[in-house]
Amino acid sequence: MDKQVILKPLRHRGKDCVAIHFTFDELIKATIKKVGARWTQTHRCFYIQNTTKAKQQLYLQLRSIKCYVDYSAMPKKVPVKHALLKFETLPQSHQAAYTAFKNYLIGHRKSESTVHTYTNFIQRFLSYYASKSLDRINRRSIEVFMEEVIAKGGYSVSSHRQCISAFKHFSQLNLGMTFDASELHLPKKDKKLPVVLSATEVVELIRVTRNLKHRAIIGLIYSSGLRIGELINLHISDLDLERNTIHIRSGKGRKDRVCDLGERIKPMLINYAQTYKPKLYLFEGDESGKAYSASSIRQFLRRSCKAAGIKKRVTPHTLRHSFATHLLENGVDVRYIQELLGHSRPETTMIYTHVSERKLSEITNPLDQAIHKYNQLDKRDTHTLLSRNKNK
Repeated sequence: MDKQVILKPLRHRGKDCVAIHFTFDELIKATIKKVGARWTQTHRCFYIQNTTKAKQQLYLQLRSIKCYVDYSAMPKKVPVKHALLKFETLPQSHQAAYTAFKNYLIGHRKSESTVHTYTNFIQRFLSYYASKSLDRINRRSIEVFMEEVIAKGGYSVSSHRQCISAFKHFSQLNLGMTFDASELHLPKKDKKLPVVLSATEVVELIRVTRNLKHRAIIGLIYSSGLRIGELINLHISDLDLERNTIHIRSGKGRKDRVCDLGERIKPMLINYAQTYKPKLYLFEGDESGKAYSASSIRQFLRRSCKAAGIKKRVTPHTLRHSFATHLLENGVDVRYIQELLGHSRPETTMIYTHVSERKLSEITNPLDQAIHKYNQLDKRDTHTLLSRNKNK
C-alpha cells in the first residue's frame, strides 16, 4: 500500500471532527468525498464529523483503494464508567437485597476475596437500577447491565464470568426479581499464554532492586512460586529455615501446602528480618503488625522492571509463571510442579508446557531439516545460497 492517509482530531466550528491529511492524490480525494468529507480553508485539510459511523465508512472506503490509514493520533476510546452509588444512598429495598446477598455468601463460607468481588458486582448492579423496583427487574435487565456496564466498561472476560457467577448466586435468594440466571450467557475463557521472564531477566530484576525488602519479596515469589495473596499473608512462623520449607496456610481454595525455600534466598531473608524486624507478618507495611499491601508490590515491581530494561508486561504473577516454566525446562515432572503451585487440576499446570523453551528446542525446524537433506544431495554452501542477492 503506497498511498497513506493520516487522521487527526480536529475542532471545527464548535464540533468534534476528524482531519484527513494526505499527499494530494485524485483517487484519495474522490474516495473521501464519497463519505461526505469536506474541505476547510481555515485548517487547510479535508474533514468529517467525529462519529463512529462516519469513521467506519471512511476507513472502509480507503481500504477499498488499498490505502494505509494511520489513526495513531486519534484519542483512544474511554470505557464507559457508570457511577457506583454508596450503600447508604441506595433505596431501602436495594440495601436489604445487598445485605441478604452478602450474608448468603458468608453463610456458604465463600472466601473473603469472593465475597468482596461478588458483592461489588451486585452493588454496581443495584446502583444501575437504583430507580427501579426489584420486582421490575428481569432477565433483560441483567443483559442490559452486562452490555452497558460490564462489556462497555472495559471489564475483562474473566471479570465478566465472575459477574455472571455472582448473578447465579444472587438469583437463589428469590427477592422478587423475575429472572433465571442459569440462562445467562457465559463467555468462553481467554486462552492466553502466560508472560514468562528468562532466568537472566529474573536475576537482573533482583539485582537492580535497591530496597532490601523489595528485593526479598521479588526473590521469594520467584524462588517459591507464590501467589501475591499467599506472600503478603505469610507469618514469620511459616518459614522453616532448617528444612528449607514454607508453609502456605489457606491458599487458593482454602488449601494448605508446603513450598520449597531456595538456599540462595535464605541469606537475603535473614538479612531482611534482622534489618526490618517484622513482628507478625513476614512482610509488613508502615504500620507494625499489618501485612504489606499488594498494590505496593505491583508499584515497586513496575519500577524495578523499568530499571532492568524489561519491556514485557510484568506482574507479581509473572514471577510465579516464570518459576513454573523454569522448573519444567530443568526437567522437573509436571505432577511435582502441580503440587508446588497448589493447582487442583493438572490441566492448569500443563499450560507451562506451551511456553517452555526446553520443549521448543527439542523440535526440529522444518526449514532446517529441509536444508539438511538438501545438503546431503548438493554440497554447495546452502547458507550463501539462501542469503545471496539474486540481482548480483
